[in-house]
Amino acid sequence: MSNPTMEAKVHELMELKRMKEEIEAEITAAEDDIKAVMGDEELLTAGAYKVSWKTFTSSRIDTTALKKALPDVAAAYTKQTTARRFSIN
Repeated sequence: MSNPTMEAKVHELMELKRMKEEIEAEITAAEDDIKAVMGDEELLTAGAYKVSWKTFTSSRIDTTALKKALPDVAAAYTKQTTARRFSIN
């Protein structure tokens, strides 16, 4: 399908994505600055703001190991999904 009238909309989308990446980089840098000040501390009070940076533990299934050790069980509990991927080249 070809639609030359959509070129401006695609260009706008690409520009917004570029801006998003820049903002995400700025957010990460600001978070890193705060974390550097906090060091090993879990709580920081900064005026009206309370910042927490706590360690937590989560448990996840190692699907690679499960598939190797118990392939039949892994296959029985594997669910396939279908989706459409949107990309611009």
